[in-house]
Amino acid sequence: MSALLNIGFGNVVARDRVVAIVTPGSAPVKRMKDYARETGKLVDATQGRRTRAVIVTDSDHVILSAIAAETITQRLEGLDAQDES
Repeated sequence: MSALLNIGFGNVVARDRVVAIVTPGSAPVKRMKDYARETGKLVDATQGRRTRAVIVTDSDHVILSAIAAETITQRLEGLDAQDES
């Protein structure tokens, strides 16, 4: 079974499916979100809060999170360290 990555508010993502974790401010990321919305591949996991991280998966799904990209990255790195021990 794949390890799960907590992206906030009880939402999780399969860790090995994550391709990128980016901040939502740039124009290319906004276009990527718009395209994902149009194609039905956008998952909003913000619970109505401001988007602070955009997670891209290997299936081209785009997941919005209200948790900061740095925090999610630290959680991901923490899981990697646990796997090595």
